[in-house]
Amino acid sequence: MSTIPTDGPAESPAAPQSTPVVPAVSVTPGEVPAGGEKASASYIWFQILAQFGVFVAFITPLAISLAIRLSDLAPGRDEYLGYITGSGALVVMLTAPLFGVLSDRTRTRFGRRRPWMGAGTVLGGVSLVVMALAPNALVLGAGWILAQLGWGQVLQNLLTSMADKLSEAQRGKVAGLVGFVTQIAPVVGVALAGSFSGDPLLLFLLPGIFGVVCVALFVLFTREEDTREARFDDKLSLASLFSKYLYNPRKYVDFSWVWLGRFFFYFGLTLNTTFTAFFFASRLGIPVADVAPIMATLSLVGVLATTVGALGGGFLSDRLRRRRIFVLLASLLFAAGTIVMALSTDVPVLVVGSLIVSTGIGMFSAVDQALVLDVLPEKESGAGRFMGIIGFATSIPQSVAPFVAPAVLAIGAASVGDRNYTLLYLVAGVFTVVGGLVVLRVRAVR
Repeated sequence: MSTIPTDGPAESPAAPQSTPVVPAVSVTPGEVPAGGEKASASYIWFQILAQFGVFVAFITPLAISLAIRLSDLAPGRDEYLGYITGSGALVVMLTAPLFGVLSDRTRTRFGRRRPWMGAGTVLGGVSLVVMALAPNALVLGAGWILAQLGWGQVLQNLLTSMADKLSEAQRGKVAGLVGFVTQIAPVVGVALAGSFSGDPLLLFLLPGIFGVVCVALFVLFTREEDTREARFDDKLSLASLFSKYLYNPRKYVDFSWVWLGRFFFYFGLTLNTTFTAFFFASRLGIPVADVAPIMATLSLVGVLATTVGALGGGFLSDRLRRRRIFVLLASLLFAAGTIVMALSTDVPVLVVGSLIVSTGIGMFSAVDQALVLDVLPEKESGAGRFMGIIGFATSIPQSVAPFVAPAVLAIGAASVGDRNYTLLYLVAGVFTVVGGLVVLRVRAVR
């Protein structure tokens, strides 16, 4: 997503400190408090590289490899792709907080996060082999669930590590850079996979090898404090583990507002993106199949717009020490873009609206991520748990919005078969603006 200014040499993330004994939860020593010492430049760049690698390995199957493999295993059953991806998303939604809690309480000489990253990378690599060699769609789906669990764990612990290590002054910049590389990663992955579409093994493994190498560099060349001496007064049980899926919103009010703001934004975003191909075909009066080249070109240009939003929002929010106003601006940009698209009737206007939307998405993804890190509760002891909980604010709307959209599309439709895309896009914009306004309720961060 440019160099990160560190304002002088930063202390190593592994700077030795004593390991405290805490009353109920573990505390990993050496973590950076909000606004405290900055993480080293090497940590930041290995973090960015690792997330880039994960997205190359993980998003490539979603973007192209699964569809190619499924077309070989079950020709004409395109609906299976929805079942496969939906099942994987559901599994991750249900397990993320659980694994987050276990990560928080991990006691090893290598720290809390890196062991989970290593295990997740191994599982992610195995999943790619399973998908490449799958004899049928059922095994292909099982492989994707393994990929979600493996690579999902790597990504979640990378994000939690950011909460552990980054100072407040670095979060916007790093989130902006991460947003940039994660936009480029699918393009790189598709280019790698597209060259070997006829070879199922290479189709999955080449992006996977790239991801394994990038994550391995992070695990090997960054450090965490030894957590073997951490102590816990409470004992985990099955009941207490699942109780970690919930928290008292009155106790962490700012986190709750950020969660709700993200929920509304992603609800609007999902309404906007689920029926994009059909919307374009309707607006331009062409078959859905003919939309593909237009969307491919828009996606490529959209990467640039998203990058501008992510880098601009991330860096400026750090420089000005403001988060909320940029989250609101991102939501307004998104809404403005949806209005332009909703009222469009030709390609140039659609392109303009789509680019405005992409800029808003980029800005929101960077600044909202930094805001989450700013207000994350129990950073020293429960960061993994709360990073899993914040994931619900993304996964729930992505699961629910596609079922709500058809009802919106049917409102005011002139006849059976007609779809009110204008209303759908306007409603999407309203939800994102509500998300931006909700975040203004946050008090601990400007």
